[in-house]
Amino acid sequence: QLQASGGGYVQAGGSLRLSCAASGRASSSSIMGWFRQAPGKEREFVAATGPHFGNGVIADSAKGRFTISFDNTKNTVTLQMNSLKPEDTAVYYCAARPIGITVVSRASSGYRWWGQGTQVTVSS
Repeated sequence: QLQASGGGYVQAGGSLRLSCAASGRASSSSIMGWFRQAPGKEREFVAATGPHFGNGVIADSAKGRFTISFDNTKNTVTLQMNSLKPEDTAVYYCAARPIGITVVSRASSGYRWWGQGTQVTVSS
């Protein structure tokens, strides 16, 4: 239902772009976003947006460095990550809220569909 792509290895200060394409019922979701989980830590909210959210909602840890965009015609959400830091290293998961929900949630429990996760590693 959600297919994530992108990620990889980059040095601190570099950039990466993650994309997530929704299919099936997930493609009808109005809110899509990204979470991340580092080893030994809980999954945390990174960013989320929808067709009417403009620049979306960005976690404080990512503000000024990450941007999120939603392409309604392609059912795709993209996370552009700039000025990456070693503490950004994690597995990143895309997620989509239930159909009919039009508000962003920072809680992982608020998302119904999840992508397979993609590794982002930032070296110092």
